Formats: sequence, structure tokens, C-alpha cells
Amino acid sequence: MPPDNHCKKIRAALLGWFRKNRRDLPWRRTQDPYLIWVSEIMLQQTQVKTVTPYYRRWAKSFPSVQVLARAPESRVLKHWEGLGYYSRARNLHRAAKIVVEQFRGEVPDTMESITGLPGIGRYTAGAILSIAFQKPVPVLDGNVKRVLARLFCLPENGASAASQNRLWQTAERLLPKRGAGDFNQALMELGATVCGARNPVCPSCPLQSLCQAQTQNLQHRFPPRKTAPPVKKIEVSAGVIRRGGKIFIQQRPLGGLMGGLWEFPGGKRKTNESPDACLRREIREELGVDIVVREKLMTVKHSYTQFRVTLHVYRCRLPSGRIRATCCEQWKWVEARQLAAFAFPAANVKIVRHLTRRQP
Repeated sequence: MPPDNHCKKIRAALLGWFRKNRRDLPWRRTQDPYLIWVSEIMLQQTQVKTVTPYYRRWAKSFPSVQVLARAPESRVLKHWEGLGYYSRARNLHRAAKIVVEQFRGEVPDTMESITGLPGIGRYTAGAILSIAFQKPVPVLDGNVKRVLARLFCLPENGASAASQNRLWQTAERLLPKRGAGDFNQALMELGATVCGARNPVCPSCPLQSLCQAQTQNLQHRFPPRKTAPPVKKIEVSAGVIRRGGKIFIQQRPLGGLMGGLWEFPGGKRKTNESPDACLRREIREELGVDIVVREKLMTVKHSYTQFRVTLHVYRCRLPSGRIRATCCEQWKWVEARQLAAFAFPAANVKIVRHLTRRQP
């Protein structure tokens, strides 16, 4: 780390820039720890432009931690639909109940208490404590890691525990004793808007003359790249089964991937298996009935964080037999217009939109 006077110059330049250039984001218009907490959870691995409308809807429907704690999980998940990483919503919901029951509805303001809540780790705790309570606690997200690595030519990307610790130590050393909330937001803002991963806009950076990577023209070498795991590709078939004007949907097991969300029945295609044969097999295994696969409705392609899915969607008919669903939490027959009330995974949402536009 550089001497204290260099750190002081960084703080002054960064805070001066932030006061003039900070984006007008809805969660920056409040000091309510609960709403700041909500925004930080939503912003995990999700871009600001995506989060903004979700945050506004959430703040309107669940304006306080008490309202959120009382809400049924199905309504919480519906408000999260499309944001992904649904465990974030469940943890937020669980944590709200704990805050109401154990902290009298007040978001705790100590590191020990707040990190004891589901879904709140060291970064999220630092953001809430510094922004909402002005505690001198550092933050370390992807943007901050990149800024720190370039500022001081640190060969760190946070891929290991040791690398994470060195970055945390750097962030803590750079943190001012006062105004930690604004300083942390300024670091994150700089990484999000100027010090980008691929194309940093160095001429617009307030720390240009103070950045070791820039002065040595090494900004594209910091931080070192992480080895990305290969993205898995899977193919899935799903059936829109109709009976008496209603459509069959089922709820995914609560403990599994995207647990608690609703979906159209189906499953993964095996090697050398056609999509329609896959669907007949999966329905027989999951529901204990034989279906008639009719025309293909659509093909949906969607990218999740760790895999890409191609979803073949067919219109199906159930000629006879009684459904015995054994692989789901519960199931329902609903009208097409009712589908919008249920929370679906992102790929299934596209099917819902198709069906609600083209009701028979």
C-alpha cells in the first residue's frame, strides 16, 4: 500500500468526482436500512438497469421489513420473477422475519448481528452498515476489486481466500474514518461507469494520475483474469397440457434448483432422443400418464449463469388417465389468464407470455 498522503489524495479526488457524477438511483434517495438492504441483495450479480424497475415494484409492495415478513412466499417470489438467483429472495424473506421477531423490526447495525441474517455476507453487510449507518466498514464487490487492482497494480482477482483477504486489507486501509458510505459508493460507481472490465475510460477517471496501472499503461492486465468454467449446454422438452380449457402446471421441489417456482412439466433430453420422445418419456415418469404430443409451440433459448438451456415447447393432450405427480411440490390446473399470478423460471416466463397472448 502507498503512504497515507497518497491515500488521502485518492479519497479526496474520488469523493469530489462522486459528488458531481453520482447516478440518481432510487435506493440513493433513502436512508432506510431495509430498502438499502433490498437494493444490495438485488444488485448482486445483476446490472443496475435490470434492478431499477424491480426495486421500485418491491418498495411499493413491501415498503417495510414488517410488510415483507408478513407476505406469503409465493408473492415474494412473484416479485422476484426474472431476477434469477431465487435463493436471494427466499433469504431476504427469511431474514425479514428474523428482524421482526428478534430485532423488533429494526435492521441490526453491527457486523456480528447483521451477518447472522440469511443471505448477508461480508460485502452486503459492509454496504448496509456503511451506507445506512455510516459505519467505517469497507466493501469488496467485483467493481471495487478491479479498481483496487489497477490503482495499486495488485496481482489479485479474489479467486482464492488469500487473494480475497489481501483485497479486503487494501479496501480497509483506503477507507476514510468519516464518510465511509459515500466513499464505498464512489468506489463501486467508478468501477461500474469508468473503470470497466474491458474498456476503462481512463481519460475520464478522477484517479488517472494516481493509478499505477494507468501510468504504466497496464490497466488491461489488472486484475488478472479468472479461469472461467465451461458453460454447460442442455436441451429440455416441456409440455403445455390442456384439459377442459385449463393448463397443467407444477411447483418445483423447495430444496432444489429454482425450488418453489412453477413450471410446465418436462425434462432433459437424453443422447439420441428426439425432443418429442423426450417429452413423452418425462411425462410418463413424472406424472404417470401417457400424453399425445401435438404441434410445437416454440423454442426458447435462455442463458443462466452456469448453463444454457434450449427449451422445446409442445402443445399436448391428455386423452385419459389420472395424474400421479411424484416429482413436484404440488400441481394445479389453471386458466391461461391465471398463469401470470405464479412465479416461473425465466425460460418458462417466455412460454407464459406466449400463452397469455394467444389464448384459445
